[in-house]
Amino acid sequence: MSSRSAMATPTRTWLTLAVVLTTQMMIVLDSAIVNIALPDMQQALHIAPADLSWVVNAYTLAFGGLLLLGARAGDLFGRRTVFAVGMALFTTASLVGGFAGDGADLFLARAAQGVGAALVAPSALAILMGLYPQPRERTRAIGYYTIVSASGAAIGLIAGGLLTSYASWRWVMFVNVPIGVAVLAVSRAALPAGRGATGRIDVAGSLLSTAGMTALVYGFIRAAADGWGNGVALASFAAALVLVVAFVLVERRVAHPIMPLHLFADRERAGSYVARLLLVAGSMGSFFFLSQYFQLVLGWSPVHTGLAFVPFPVSVFLSSQLATRVFVPRFGGRPVMLAGMAMSVAGLLLLTRLGVDSTYTQLVGSMVLFALGNGTAFVPLTDAGMARVPAHEAGIASGLVNVTQQLGGAVGLAVLVTVFATAGPGAASSPSASLHAKELFALGADRGLGVAAALVAAAVVLVLALSTRRRREAPVVVVAEAPVLEPVA
Repeated sequence: MSSRSAMATPTRTWLTLAVVLTTQMMIVLDSAIVNIALPDMQQALHIAPADLSWVVNAYTLAFGGLLLLGARAGDLFGRRTVFAVGMALFTTASLVGGFAGDGADLFLARAAQGVGAALVAPSALAILMGLYPQPRERTRAIGYYTIVSASGAAIGLIAGGLLTSYASWRWVMFVNVPIGVAVLAVSRAALPAGRGATGRIDVAGSLLSTAGMTALVYGFIRAAADGWGNGVALASFAAALVLVVAFVLVERRVAHPIMPLHLFADRERAGSYVARLLLVAGSMGSFFFLSQYFQLVLGWSPVHTGLAFVPFPVSVFLSSQLATRVFVPRFGGRPVMLAGMAMSVAGLLLLTRLGVDSTYTQLVGSMVLFALGNGTAFVPLTDAGMARVPAHEAGIASGLVNVTQQLGGAVGLAVLVTVFATAGPGAASSPSASLHAKELFALGADRGLGVAAALVAAAVVLVLALSTRRRREAPVVVVAEAPVLEPVA
């Protein structure tokens, strides 16, 4: 009896890990999988060019806007319950989106997917952290989580290219349905039940955080599409600032805040959130430019473009496992974090050599270096974001980790697309464009990748500054000298 119970515990642990990682893969993959299918969606559903970006934006806006609320809901009502509700919504929305008859149907389905993801993502990470209380085991679990998080976008591009080329654009939505159903079927047995924390819903904080995050993400979306001087973008940023200030004031006064502000009192944890945002900003922008470059400048098909990213998840897997099993236990999290981000900076700088006559052989080494850096850095970054957090606040801490991921993607795209535009009008928008148009695209992409490297370099500087300050503030231990006894004559 006892031996069977002992066998059941590791089995359930691995099943829980599988559910969490599959869920995270679905969420991250879904942010990227539609990108390659956009031209087919536009043609099939007669979506206006100006509205096409809302296939991506509807998901990003709902996901980013509701993450903090979803995280707190998991803490209050039980993470398994909130996880199941979110997964059911995400799966249903994927099915509805696959049957979309026009653009409006697809936009609504993508928004519903974002709501489901906002409920699922923070609960999944909090469950994972609770599953491995020991630091060594937790670091290893975070390594697996990092593989999924850091390589999900590349895998999404690969899957999107294959599904679009050999099936239909509708399958980039349908593919979530069997996976979601399977996850729901085993989640009750795999996930710990847990009880919600005591306390009431912070209604004012929930409304302000949702409105503030939505306004902020929407501002970046409009800035990416229409420039930083766009009136709607500026109004969104102004509204976000007012709402965030009001949110902080409310959170300082309520008894049960949706986001306990003391989570930011730990400088290392707060710094890890900002560093993660900057690393994601540089990474997501690079995916955008490279996928467009392969198709518009080199003239590759969607499936060829997707397969070009295969080295990325492989490299992330290798580096994250080395970070988890060798580097972090031996050197500690901060040096590994710095080394990983430095590698990412080097990879991005090498990618700024894009030209109309570049070959894949010339680029793949830089892509691999960038991927190795990401896989190395994300392990200690995720661990730092969840370190020393009380169990009853693990959900909101994981929500903050996911918020930085979403904001990083929005910030990166807005900033780098603006930089890309400085190359001048007339950049290639189809594989049949003129040589001059392709040269303009390559020039804009090079500038964008250079700024992506600068964003990640800023994360390196931030972590170094926090490390230096910590050493200066370390308490000095004074050891009293023992009195010297003179020999008695």
